Amino acid sequence: MRKFCLLMVIVAAFGAAHAEKLTLDEAIGMAQVHSPEAQAAAHTYRAAYWSYRSFRANYLPEVNLVSSPYLNRQINRVTQPDGTEQFLRQNQLITDLGIQVSQNVWFTGGNLFVQTSSQRMDELENHIASYNTNPVTIGYQQSLFGYNSLKWDRRIEPVRFREAKKSYAETLELIASKTCELFFELATAQANLDIAQSNYASADTLYRYARGRYNIGSITENEMLQLEVNKLNEETNMMKARIEVEDAMLTFRSFLGIREETEVEVITGGQVPRFEVPLGRALEEAYLHSPEPDMYRRLKLESKSQLAQARANRGLKADLYLQFGLSQTADRLKDSWREPLDQQYVSLSLVIPILDWGRGRGKVRVAKSNIDLVNTQAEQGMNDFELNVRKMVRQFNLQARQVEVAARTDETARRRYEVALRLYLMGKSTILDLNAAISEKDTAKRNHIEAMKTYWTLYYGLRSMTQYDFERNCPLAESLPEI
Repeated sequence: MRKFCLLMVIVAAFGAAHAEKLTLDEAIGMAQVHSPEAQAAAHTYRAAYWSYRSFRANYLPEVNLVSSPYLNRQINRVTQPDGTEQFLRQNQLITDLGIQVSQNVWFTGGNLFVQTSSQRMDELENHIASYNTNPVTIGYQQSLFGYNSLKWDRRIEPVRFREAKKSYAETLELIASKTCELFFELATAQANLDIAQSNYASADTLYRYARGRYNIGSITENEMLQLEVNKLNEETNMMKARIEVEDAMLTFRSFLGIREETEVEVITGGQVPRFEVPLGRALEEAYLHSPEPDMYRRLKLESKSQLAQARANRGLKADLYLQFGLSQTADRLKDSWREPLDQQYVSLSLVIPILDWGRGRGKVRVAKSNIDLVNTQAEQGMNDFELNVRKMVRQFNLQARQVEVAARTDETARRRYEVALRLYLMGKSTILDLNAAISEKDTAKRNHIEAMKTYWTLYYGLRSMTQYDFERNCPLAESLPEI
């Protein structure tokens, strides 16, 4: 028996020396940085950030250097001064250069631009060059009755980015909640292995002790056989527990992004923070920080935008283009900048729908129905959201007490087992009493771990829904990592 116990101690010490010990906080920190889910969430948030940057750039001035040189060496149809047309061979090189500054006007959906340009034309066969310059040109283009995407994007995109930022913070807390589940599943598997090893060692000791008592006739053969069955069962349980530990460890390492074949030993700890979350405060923070209200707000705005677009596409379409500026031409570049002449260009294009067989009206009705559908879904979704917050707050406020009760039950069951073992060895109790004490001890240990798993899962689940740290009384956005 001493050799067996010494062997178990050596094996345990060897395993512990090569195992990486992790607390729950350390595991959560690793998962929120290295797990595939965290990496995917970071990439999604980064894409949303740059999309928002691109949206904001649409409302800033844009400066472009423009040039479109070309060589024309072909026979073309050219209109003569008397109105006739002739096919003439042309051999021209056209080069130009211009600078344009444009600005989108979000409240009208138009575009205002100012540009300056210069153009040179070379007649290659005659060796003649001429210049045309536009010192300044001011223009404006506008869709009079069209869909104003700039105005709607100005309302939708900030909500979309705010939703993406909150969703990223929510995902980090959901990763923490998932880490808690896998962490305590591994803790349960390791506890089951410890229980199985301890029970096997105890069953082996009792069986050896019973054989000695049976030889002197102090116990019956049935009792001795019962102890042998207990020993064999515990050996089977120990082998199963090893397999469960390996499976749970593989899943846990994969989630944390640990690719090395590292043995992981989790340290659960026995204490949990004891505080209560006020229901009214939880609802207030959830409506303020959760991405769900922003998601439904965005869906409502998008449905209204689709209705505005359907109405614009159905009715009268008119595009206005205005251009005013100065222009001059000359055989020399410096002369083309002298005494420029004014020029104006105005264009108005109209499209009046006469017969579309109800297609435009149908799209408008579809868009109106979609608004009603989105409003219904948003109302139901927010009711479910509030119900989930209420339910989680109630469960969390009770769970800390359940952890305390489970811890006391674990300790009491362990002491009862020690008493039952001494009584059995003294011959003052039966094997049934001892087996009952062993079963209660093992069940209490598992229940204690399960209670802590439920507590921490609710803890991070509540943080994900409210985006608020009620233990430290601060929003989680303050600790959001930079992307």
